[in-house]
Order: sequence, then structure tokens, then C-alpha cells
Amino acid sequence: MASLLTLLSEQRRSIISILSIFLLSSLLLFLLSSNFDRFSGSSFSSIISSSPSPSISASRKQLNSSLPTPPPVQPTTGPVSEEEEREENDKFNFKWELCTVGKGVQAADYIPCLDNIKAIKALQSRRHMEHRERHCPSPPPRCLVPLPRGYMDPVPWPRSRDMIWYKNVPHSKLAEYKKDQNWVKVSGNFLVFPGGGTQFKQGVRKYIRFIEQILPAVGWGRRTRVILDVGCGVASFGGYLLDQNVITMSFAPKDEHEAQIQFALERGIPAFLSVIGTQKLPFPDNSFDMLHCARCRVHWDADGGAPLLELNRVLRPGGFFVWSATPVYRKNEKDQSVWRAMVTLTNSICWKTVVKSTQSNGIGVVIYQKPVSNSCYFERKATDPPVCPKKGSPIIPWYSPLDSCILQINQKQPVEWPASWPERLEKVHSSLLPEENLITDRKHWKELISNMYMTDIGVNWSSVRNVMDLNAGFGGFAAALIDMPLWVMNVVPVSGPDTLPIIYSRGLIGVYHDWCESFNTYPRTYDLLHSSNLLGNIMTRCDVIEVISEIDRILRPGKWVVLQESPDTLKKIKPIFLSLYYKATIVKNQFLVGRKSFWRHDNTQKNI
Repeated sequence: MASLLTLLSEQRRSIISILSIFLLSSLLLFLLSSNFDRFSGSSFSSIISSSPSPSISASRKQLNSSLPTPPPVQPTTGPVSEEEEREENDKFNFKWELCTVGKGVQAADYIPCLDNIKAIKALQSRRHMEHRERHCPSPPPRCLVPLPRGYMDPVPWPRSRDMIWYKNVPHSKLAEYKKDQNWVKVSGNFLVFPGGGTQFKQGVRKYIRFIEQILPAVGWGRRTRVILDVGCGVASFGGYLLDQNVITMSFAPKDEHEAQIQFALERGIPAFLSVIGTQKLPFPDNSFDMLHCARCRVHWDADGGAPLLELNRVLRPGGFFVWSATPVYRKNEKDQSVWRAMVTLTNSICWKTVVKSTQSNGIGVVIYQKPVSNSCYFERKATDPPVCPKKGSPIIPWYSPLDSCILQINQKQPVEWPASWPERLEKVHSSLLPEENLITDRKHWKELISNMYMTDIGVNWSSVRNVMDLNAGFGGFAAALIDMPLWVMNVVPVSGPDTLPIIYSRGLIGVYHDWCESFNTYPRTYDLLHSSNLLGNIMTRCDVIEVISEIDRILRPGKWVVLQESPDTLKKIKPIFLSLYYKATIVKNQFLVGRKSFWRHDNTQKNI
């Protein structure tokens, strides 16, 4: 009897143990399932951005930590019923109006942070181009920019490099002002771009070949991949370098050279509105392989050489500066005075004169090279300009004043020139990003682009030329599209991790920006706007209506916006796009795909 009781007791304990194991296993499976569902809609970039945002001056070490593998895109849990969608849409009741602009501003060309007439009139000085810098209205506008009368779908690339519709950018002043320099001509319904410029009246192709002849080391499209063109005009220099696998960030201010950047973007050429005034350019230190200025009208020696010191900051060690301007080749006293000042300044910052030469047409070019170490800076007899103190963590140049000192070259990292293009796209120095993180990011974007973006979202990629990634991360989206006939402006938000140096190291281009403010571009300049987990992360700082208003300003009619967000964020933003008469669809419960119509405030609408 005792043995029977003992046996029953042991069996009872076994049953209890089995039940306990079963309950613990069930609980564990439930927790794992919940955690997976929590992240199933996230991309690689969202996993990074979902962590607390570092300060703008945060160390780049945060990017070098081990990052989780991005989960695959999950199928939608089921469509939302039409009744539920109507209920959500009815909750958003906002009356859109056309933007009210200041005197002298073309309403169809309105750029809020550059056309704030009230702020510009209140400036104490314009001596340093303060009136061409950003002066954003507060609060940001919630309004629509009208279309030019007769606006049409842009001329497709590559024809657009040579001609665009006049009615899309109805400005003829520049054609008259520069008629003897072959910048742009009016021809019937078109604006035609012969490929000339102030310093290359005989054609930009010949000018590009001339630079290669006098500087064989330039290695267009191999050694030299990323260029900054200062005061670019209509960006023909950058436009024709695309044939050489060179991508150029062409920039100029919004000034009396009417609509030059608007012309460039309408042509399908990368371009950006900016000025070397009192603030740093929104680019990382040591990022460009080459700088170029052809009669760019910048006084390099002004304010102790601050403008040239800013170029020195963004030029990669060992990179070249190509300067083509009258002081290089004219012998009158005015030009020679400028030349002597330039010689003194370039010597003081240890730039080496590599070559000075004159073309057959009499136009001269001088090419300088930045040193690859700090030794020259500390061996100078004179210490003007001084060397900047060593920085700790890199500080994002956003509304930052120009330096009056020479940026030190980081000697803790080997000064290596990036790998030749296209190899550099997949190679980043380990000090910027561990190789395994780049591999993971590359795999994620290649799979997402090929398995979904090219098949499931309804974008006609053959009509897409100008693309902007609003939250670019490591540039994986742009890298995955590299073989397509388009280009991507990679935007790195200033409130998140500083990944823009990685993007430039890969041979891509981009800028810093705060999406609580308007972007430095004309209306209707991009064919596709893309972001991954941006809006949900900035809603605590920005009004989402104002951000979507800015998206609408930048996007061309008939073109697309693709936003990856959480289901809750998608639920909030879809009604706003529908109120703008976008054809908006939620795909796989993770993406909003919207196609902009030609509708404006007066309810006139063109079918697309």
C-alpha cells in the first residue's frame, strides 16, 4: 500500500511538472509572437530611428553598435472596410487655401524659408548675403502653391537635359541676360540648353575634357565621383558630368539669376538652393572629392577667408578645387589684385597649386589640392588663419556660423581615398560603419526594392527622374536604385543619427535638414518622395499637416509619395492626403503610396 501511494505521489509530481513546462512554453511563445508583431512593419532604418534620438552633436559611435537584422515585410492583416475608411476620413476636416506670398514673390515659385519677405526686410545687414539665407516663417505655412498656367508633365530624361517646357518654368530673363554665353535660349514652347556657360561658351563637354587633359589624376567617375559646384548657373557642368559617372551637387542662391536652380531640377539634374553667406553649408566635413567654381561670384578672401575656409571644410583631404575665373587669366589691375589675394590665402591654408592653364579660347583654370595631413598647418611661419581646436563629437552644420579657422584633419583615422567607383558604393571605412551593418542594410533595401517597390506599389518608374529620400539612413534606398536612370537626394534629419558622412563616402549625395521647416527647393521639383519611419518620429516636434503641405509643395503633379510608417501613423496621414485629392493607398499595412493630382484649391482637377 505504501509503495502504491509513493507511486501515485510521483506520478502527480510528474504531471504537475509537465503542466508547468507547458504553461511556461505557451507564455514564452506568446511573448515572442507579440514582440515580432511589434516590429513586423519596420524597416532597417526604422529600427535605428525607433531608439531615442541622440543630440545633434552625438558621437558617431552610436552607429557602430551592433544592429538587429531587419524583419521581412509582413502581409497585411486584412483590408479596412470602406465604411471604416469613410469614418476616418470624415474626422479630418481642413480647408486648404492657396499660399499668400509677399510682394515680388511669384506664388507658383514660393519657397517659404527663402521668400519670407517680412523677415528679410527686418535684416540689419545684407553685406554677407544674409537675405539669401534661410528665414523660416513661424508657424510654417499650411497652404498650397498654385501651378503655373498651362503646366504639363515634364519632358522625360534624357531629353530634358537639353530642353524643358517653357510653361513649366515661365522665366525668360536669364535667356536674355546670358544670351551670348549659351546658358539657355527660348525656342517656341521650349527652353533649350545648348550646354554653354560663362566660362565654357564653346560647350561644357570641351571644358570637361580640358580639365581631364591638364589634370589626368582627376579620373572622372573613378577617383572623382562626388563634386560640389558652387554658383552653378543652370547646372550644365554637373549635367554633362553624369555621362562620366560623376554626380554633382550643384548649388546657387535664389537671386537675380532668375530660376537657375529651378531650370536645373526641371532638366533632371541634381541641384540645391544655398549660398555661402554667414552660415555653414548643410554638408558634412571632408565629403566632396572635388569643388568647382566657374565665375561663381564669391569673394574668397572676404572676412579673413571664411568662404574659402568653408570650402576647405567640406573638401576631402587630397581633393581638388577647380577655379575658373577672370583673375586666373586677365592681367588688369582689378583681376590681378584678386589673384594676389587668392595666392596668399591658398598658401596660408596649405593648398598646393597643381596646375594653372589656359584653354584655346583664352579662358584660364587653376587647380588646387588640399593636404592629407595637419603637418603643414603647424609648420607655417604665420598662423593666420589659425587652426581650429580639435572637435570632440562631430556637430551637424545646421544654422552654424562659418568658421574663421582651418579644420584639422582627423589623424586618428587613416586618410584613405575611397575605393574607385562603383566599388565604393559597397565599401565604407570601418570607422564610419561596421561592414556587417552595411551588408545588412544593403540586403534589406535590395530585397524591398526588387520584391515590392518595383512590383506592388503602382509607381511608373520609367517616368521617375528626381527622387528624394526624406530619411535616408545609410543611403541604402538610393544605392539599391543606382542602376536606374534616376538620382536621389538623400536627406538626413538633423534630429537623428548623423549618417550623411557614410552616404558621401559611398559616392552618393545628400543634405542635412529639419522637416519641421521647408526644404530649399522650388515647388514641383521631384518625381518621387520616399521615407521610412519619418513622420511618426517627428510628430512630437512638428505638425504633420505642415509637413505634408511641404511634401505637396515639392512633389510634381502626377507623381508619387511612398511613406513607410506604423499602422497608427498611416491611419492619421491618409485622410490628409485624400483631402489634397491624392490617390492614396495603404499597401501591406505598412506603406502609404500616394499619387498627386493636378487639383488645387479652386477644385480644378486634371485626371491622371
